[in-house]
Amino acid sequence: MKCRKMTKDWNGNGKSTFITIGASNHTDKEREEHDFYATSPVAIDILVRNFELPKKIWECACGTGCLSERLIEFGHDVVSTDLIDRGYGDVQDFFKADTMPDSCKCILTNPPYKYASEFVLHSLGLLPNGGLCVMFLKTTFLEGQKRYERLYKNTPPKYVLQFSKRVLCAKNGKFAAMRNGGGSAVSYAWFVWQKGYNGETTVKWI
Repeated sequence: MKCRKMTKDWNGNGKSTFITIGASNHTDKEREEHDFYATSPVAIDILVRNFELPKKIWECACGTGCLSERLIEFGHDVVSTDLIDRGYGDVQDFFKADTMPDSCKCILTNPPYKYASEFVLHSLGLLPNGGLCVMFLKTTFLEGQKRYERLYKNTPPKYVLQFSKRVLCAKNGKFAAMRNGGGSAVSYAWFVWQKGYNGETTVKWI
C-alpha cells in the first residue's frame, strides 16, 4: 500500500491537498483522466437482492448512467449528477453540494477511488440521521491505518457486502474490451454507512 499527498482537487486545479490512501490497480499513465471506471449494472442486481434500498437515491458520480439506469429499472427515483458531462444526468461538483435533494436519504455511487474517503465523509455530512451512504469500493478499502483513524474509527460502515463473484469495473465504460482482455482481477464490495451508526461492522457475502 502507498500513501501520497494529492496536490490537485477533483477539478485538477491544484487548490486542495487531499490525502489519498491505497494503491490503485492501474498506473497513473493508464488511468482515465477523471478516474472514470464504469460499474457493471450487475452490481445493482446483486445489491437489491440482498439489501433494501430507500425509494429515492442520489447517484452523485453517475458517469454514463450504468448504476442509475438499473436503479430506475428496479423502481427507484434517482437523482443523477456528475462533475463531468458524459451525456447523462446533471453536471454538479459533489464537494460543493451543501444539501441533499428533496426527500432523499440515500447516496449511492462508485466514487473516484482516489477520493473515496472524501466522498464517504462528505456524504455523511450531508445525509440526515439514519440516512445511507452506499459505496461500491475495492475490498482493499478496508485496510490502512490512516484510513482507519480518519474514517473507520469514528464512522464505521454498518455493512460490508462482499461480492462472492468478481464484478467488472471498466475504464471509460468499455466492458466488452475488458471481458475480451480477460475480465477483472480486482475484488469489490458494497460498503454501507448509516448516518449516526457507531457499532460493529457486519460482513456479508453476496
